[in-house]
Amino acid sequence: MADSQELVEDTADEDYALRRDVVETLFDALDAEDPARVAEVLEPLHPADIADLFEQIGGSRLRALLAIWTSDEIGAVLSELDEGLREDVIDALPQAVLADAVRDLDSDDVVDLVEDLDAAQQTAILDVLEAPDRVAVEQSLQYPEYSAGRLMQRELVKAPEHWTVGETIDHIRAEDDLPEQFYHVILIDPRMRPTGYVTLGRIMGAHRDVPLQDLTEDSFRKIPVTQPESEVAYAFNQYHLISAPVVDENERLVGVITIDDAMVVLDEEHNEDILRLAGVGDESVSDSTWEITRQRFPWLGVNLATAIIASLVISLFEEVLTQVVALAVLMPIVASMGGNAGTQSLTVAVRAIATKDLTGSNAWRVLRREVTASLLNGAVFAVIMGAVSLVWFGTPVLAGLIAVAMVINLGVAGFAGLLIPLALDKLKIDPALASGTFVTTVTDVVGFFVFLGLASMILL
Repeated sequence: MADSQELVEDTADEDYALRRDVVETLFDALDAEDPARVAEVLEPLHPADIADLFEQIGGSRLRALLAIWTSDEIGAVLSELDEGLREDVIDALPQAVLADAVRDLDSDDVVDLVEDLDAAQQTAILDVLEAPDRVAVEQSLQYPEYSAGRLMQRELVKAPEHWTVGETIDHIRAEDDLPEQFYHVILIDPRMRPTGYVTLGRIMGAHRDVPLQDLTEDSFRKIPVTQPESEVAYAFNQYHLISAPVVDENERLVGVITIDDAMVVLDEEHNEDILRLAGVGDESVSDSTWEITRQRFPWLGVNLATAIIASLVISLFEEVLTQVVALAVLMPIVASMGGNAGTQSLTVAVRAIATKDLTGSNAWRVLRREVTASLLNGAVFAVIMGAVSLVWFGTPVLAGLIAVAMVINLGVAGFAGLLIPLALDKLKIDPALASGTFVTTVTDVVGFFVFLGLASMILL
């Protein structure tokens, strides 16, 4: 086990050293204004790695790189960049280079590229597309944001449902404009409605006279063009889909979504939940200082307001705090333990809601589990903290007070950590965005009120 861990660490160190060497070599080539050397450094890299380099170098060096580097991979690199940096790169690219880059992309990548740009940048990209491609992109942009219509690609392979394997293979071989990657041949009826699909593997493994309908997959599902992309990603993950046809309101085939795009959405959903639980927006390392400040300010303001509420609760017990100074030492422990326990329940709840594992049918069972677990933990830590308080201050009553407050606050934390996200979800408010602040407020207020309230009744 130790040898395996050392191997992983050594590999990570080698990757970091390699990236650092690439950046340093790239800087030398840029300082020498040597396009050939720049191309030599970047050519072996995957577009995602080049996008990472763009985010690392930034500023004047990035502009210098874009001025001298030409490659067929620029379009793919643009697809990998964060939104903020992507806009800067598009502005810096010569028009001819941008045109060549965009023409090589699939329609879904072009939509992803332009949907968040301002009108001038959108026009600059759409103007370089050929007429059919431009129409396809403009039609996709008419669909709601974050919908299947924005996520799908128009490039697909379809065949009439009555065809045989041989007819399909001959059609594919004769086709000049196949998608760069595809996994299924979609079967359609005379009205262009998808009725099933067949994997390429089953087509290549069957005899030529076998009807396609005999080879269709049980996993076939149609995606409405207006379906939210989060639900699309959930369907791909839940039903192990590789690709799925997208249909309009008349059930006609308009595009296809592939697993790579669905998994990007799923990854974005996960990252978004993590960021929102911390009270930040869709930030990246390439965002400007002002943009980061603007995104973080509102929730910092909310946190300030909730902190004031907690302080008002404390102010109700000034008399007992003045007489028993030890309470001021111990009360942050009660609030902190409650906050951590609430965050644990909250994190589990938010994730379960996102994956549809937590629903109205099992909410009561999960709530009982969370509260019971929190109470059990509270009891254990109540004994520990009671003993610590007894040794620390030598007052049995004080030890008992903090023990009782600990159990109550952790029980409330388990209750609030699950119930608040569920309530927000019912109100169509993102639980990941707002739950953390409310749960922390509840545990702080309850912790202070119970601990200091009991102290006021017993010690005064």
